[in-house]
Amino acid sequence: MSEENEENSGLSQASALAGAIRNEIKKVLIGQDEVIDQVLVALIACGHVLIEGVPGLGKTLLVRALAKCFGGDFSRVQFTPDLMPSDVTGHAMFNMGKQEFEIRKGPVFTNLLLADEINRAPAKTQAALLEVMQERQITIEGEPFKTGEPFMVLATQNPVEQEGTYPLPEAELDRFMLKVLIDYPSQDDEQNMLEKISAGSSPSGFNLDNLRTLIKAQQVIALQKYALKITIDIEVIKYIVNIVRATRDWAGIARGAGPRASIALMAASRALALINNNSFVTPDDVKSIALPVLRHRILLAAELDIEGVETDDVLRDILRNIDAPRQ
Repeated sequence: MSEENEENSGLSQASALAGAIRNEIKKVLIGQDEVIDQVLVALIACGHVLIEGVPGLGKTLLVRALAKCFGGDFSRVQFTPDLMPSDVTGHAMFNMGKQEFEIRKGPVFTNLLLADEINRAPAKTQAALLEVMQERQITIEGEPFKTGEPFMVLATQNPVEQEGTYPLPEAELDRFMLKVLIDYPSQDDEQNMLEKISAGSSPSGFNLDNLRTLIKAQQVIALQKYALKITIDIEVIKYIVNIVRATRDWAGIARGAGPRASIALMAASRALALINNNSFVTPDDVKSIALPVLRHRILLAAELDIEGVETDDVLRDILRNIDAPRQ
């Protein structure tokens, strides 16, 4: 078999595996196909994802379903106003029997970490995730400890306007590769959801026990490495840079996206191309994933905020006005 055929075969296998995970999650999260794809993009692109939506739309269900399909370690932290940073990261504790300090590792030492309702906790607790999201390690008593590989934070949050929520620090927001918005399902999807639940054994929702474990930690790492092999033309790289730089001087944007956004957009575009079984990144891949990459990295001017203009509306305007390279 030629090298090119091997590459095509490997790409097809990687795309098929991602598709199988997508279809498995769709069994319990109905009518949210785009949301599922975006979470898979973050997983393959070595990124973290922030999922926002009002209560009851399946944010936690999505993460638990992904964890069920993934054969690695999974931890969940319910963020509350009284949660302390050490409850997340771990701490040093004195062992009376041994007469010495020992390290008690927190729930961040895992592969998939669900930070549930992250904006219910104050900023100092939210900030406990800063180091581990960037460095994949936690420093306890001056000593660094590595997390599992792969490592991904999936945080859910309610809209900031809701009572009892705190806005996330800007530095932490920037470390999320994607901000995914989950909305109400369509009428047909909601009816389909009720029909499936009525035929099941759980009266309150979906039973995840029937989901299959499809991928192990080493396979996730292999997918992540494969995504780095996806070809990206210099013209597409210029297109990505032009989009991100446009946010810095666009009318109505008070603060634009930084260079981390360019890196994230390129990585996410490669992961999306892999999922779509393409060996190279197209401008359409960039457009498709640009909103979740950028929506949490820009700040609208006060006058637009007052007028009720949405961040996504401004980003769509940018995408319409930036010339895409011809394919």
